[in-house]
Amino acid sequence: MSIEHIRSFIAQDMGTVDEVIRQKLHSHVALIRQVSEYIIDSGGKRLRPALVILSAGSFGYTGQFHYNLAAVVEFIHTATLLHDDVVDESEMRRNKETANALFGNAASVLVGDFLYSRAFQMMVEVNNMRVMQVLADATNTIAEGEVLQLLNCRDPNVDEANYLRVIRFKTAKLFEAASRLGAVLGNATSEQEEAMAVYGMHLGTAFQLIDDVLDYSGDNQDTGKNLGDDLAEGKPTLPLIYAMRAGTAEQANLIRKAIVQGGTDGFQPVLDVIQQTAALDYARRCAQAEIETATAAITLLPESEYKECLLQLAGFAIARNY
Repeated sequence: MSIEHIRSFIAQDMGTVDEVIRQKLHSHVALIRQVSEYIIDSGGKRLRPALVILSAGSFGYTGQFHYNLAAVVEFIHTATLLHDDVVDESEMRRNKETANALFGNAASVLVGDFLYSRAFQMMVEVNNMRVMQVLADATNTIAEGEVLQLLNCRDPNVDEANYLRVIRFKTAKLFEAASRLGAVLGNATSEQEEAMAVYGMHLGTAFQLIDDVLDYSGDNQDTGKNLGDDLAEGKPTLPLIYAMRAGTAEQANLIRKAIVQGGTDGFQPVLDVIQQTAALDYARRCAQAEIETATAAITLLPESEYKECLLQLAGFAIARNY
């Protein structure tokens, strides 16, 4: 089963999610519509809303609320992107200008706030306290992760444990929430709900680790980002952390200097060290271990094509080149 098969399998559901997104993006303020539609139309894999659909299907859910919650998850994700790009001063995402580059920082921050508040309006409509608890907790944790990442920026002393904590908060938490929400809607047992949460958390962690790898090995036409963006922003990601640990003192000092200074001038020497220390292979092995934990967690789910899609999605997360 390929990623194309997964997309085909849930195409009708995702079409409905897109309709909900369009409907809920409506605002009487033209700039809100303009910025929101720009970022939503910029592409993206829609993995997080897909997780809501697949999780709900795995537990036989037949209602309509999973479409709303899939849209909620996408709105929260989009809001974080808008805010991230302002903080990182990013100019490109998905091979297009970022919203902040096009509309300005103020518009991006404020429209991100609109998307957050619209997401909370939508989750209240579901009228399920557990749903609201999951999403409120996730949103708060993501915000903590954003602040932790800011504190780590240009700090070459960040170790692997601290870095993993950041990505579990900042990235993986929304994967976890998306996976958990479908189980909640499908009246899963507490054990099954936790299994889905474990699946989502480790899937999201692996997904971010592969993003780290692609920042030093991807094709910018595939990734939609410039190679070395993380280093330019002074982010000590796993390939850098491992290369400093595995390399010589001279190599470690070179990377430390590049993290502190940021920018792109030192990219090629750092890339050379990353390759010499096989840091990307290490990061891929870590991602593979996360995926093995994720897939093991859902062995207790009943057999279905939805479950097969969840397993295949895990495979895609680490095999992808974008």
